[in-house]
Amino acid sequence: MGEHWGREAARTLLAQCLGSGRWAKDVLRRLVGEALHPDPVRAQAASQALFGVLVEGLADRFEPRLCDTYAELFSEVIAITYPDVDPADLLARYQRVRRPRVFQGDRSAVKRIFVLSRVTLGADIAVTSPILDGLERAFPAAEIALVGGPKSHQLFAADPRIRPILLPYERSGRLRERLAVWSRLRALVDQPDSIVVDPDSRLTQLGLLPVCSEDRYFFFESRSYGREGDEPLGLLAGRWVEETFGVRGWPYVAPQPAPETSSGAMITVSLGVGGNPAKRLGDPFEAELLASLARFGPVLVDKGGDPEEAMRVDKAVKACGSPWVKTFEGSFAEFASRIARSRVFVGYDSAAGHAAAASSTPVVSVFAGAVSPRMRARWRPFGRGRVELVVADAQAPQATLEETFRRLEWILSPGC
Repeated sequence: MGEHWGREAARTLLAQCLGSGRWAKDVLRRLVGEALHPDPVRAQAASQALFGVLVEGLADRFEPRLCDTYAELFSEVIAITYPDVDPADLLARYQRVRRPRVFQGDRSAVKRIFVLSRVTLGADIAVTSPILDGLERAFPAAEIALVGGPKSHQLFAADPRIRPILLPYERSGRLRERLAVWSRLRALVDQPDSIVVDPDSRLTQLGLLPVCSEDRYFFFESRSYGREGDEPLGLLAGRWVEETFGVRGWPYVAPQPAPETSSGAMITVSLGVGGNPAKRLGDPFEAELLASLARFGPVLVDKGGDPEEAMRVDKAVKACGSPWVKTFEGSFAEFASRIARSRVFVGYDSAAGHAAAASSTPVVSVFAGAVSPRMRARWRPFGRGRVELVVADAQAPQATLEETFRRLEWILSPGC
């Protein structure tokens, strides 16, 4: 069995889940078996298909019924990996903890709050940060620990209330490696005088893995909360923390301030797509975008965190031919600090757009590759500042470019 079979199997299972809600259990068992194969190449390919095609395909649609489908399916995945785990027990617990409930305990008795990272930077800004914001005010005396990777911790490094607890999760790892986080997480957070707040984290496989007693566990099921509405995740997370703990939360970032420069960028740009090529428009859109942006003043483009993105950025900057366009190399947190000092941010759907909205920097978000209208609505950047969402048409990049500049001119016009 090869990589092609794994992706085809995952697509078949996804189509079955989206259709009847039932799937071929023998195909799932074979796919999981491949993801657990001792050959690391085979296991890697199957794991990528399992998560990248099937799991994300269910989650990205934000349909409440698919949360039930995911929970039943992935309980089976966990039970295949750990034969001593009863999938019925996992499923029954999930059905209990997914129901929002009001915190009714003694707040002064809570000494520590463990908040689980969403793993990706954009989700930690859009979803985790409004929860952190609400918890800081709801529990002024408690220590708040963010459990996650170092890049997520950098987003809140200047917030003295947030204590980092390092627990990396390899998004591209094999199935067994991803699930191995469970035992380490449980040892970290199952402590007296504490509560655990889970914003639909991959660390618990979206709430399926128990890490503490249910009375101390508060779960925000971001895929179904808000039901059939189209509100963005940042707003829904703030609403959930208010419903649960009594204080509204807002998206925010608090990176260490970047060094001041003599010529700050008027416009910050990210062409990152988080490894999803469907989110970008083909050449020459990016070069034309940068050339047009340079007419408004200095532009700073993030080169991103992987070689492919850096090559695309270098190519686009060279092709645009403007001396006003410069590139940035550094951590995402450092770039987020520069976004906060710019007049406007422009880019694809990415973590940078969420950082801009959380910093009240106006955003023009060029959104391509959505698998459903609700996905686009949910991941729309949200904050106290202005957000302009451009629905990108991969078949009409010029029309998308023109619409992007209409939105940008509205923001930069006098009086705005």
